Amino acid sequence: MNFLLAIPAWAWLIFSALWFAAGEYLSKRWGMQPSWGLAVIVVLVYSVGTFAWLPALLHRNQLAIMGTLWLVLATICTVGVGIFLFHEQLNTLQWAGVGLAIVALILLGL
Repeated sequence: MNFLLAIPAWAWLIFSALWFAAGEYLSKRWGMQPSWGLAVIVVLVYSVGTFAWLPALLHRNQLAIMGTLWLVLATICTVGVGIFLFHEQLNTLQWAGVGLAIVALILLGL
């Protein structure tokens, strides 16, 4: 398990959040054209993200902070997928929420 500690916690969090974002993209595609094959792929992609979360806890076993950091990263990734890949729109209040999420990410990382 020591080799898992060679990679910083933030790298595991980002890696996990990016796999979650891929799962979000694929789940949206599944919602547009459902199929069993795509459903299995979605579950597998989400699983990679979940397993990548575990080494982050080895670095800093504080669920409240690490979990919240991951949630904020995953939220930002999900918003990015919606906006840039599916051309969804956010209103001003929603953009303010995204901005506050970024502020929360910075503060929790201190």
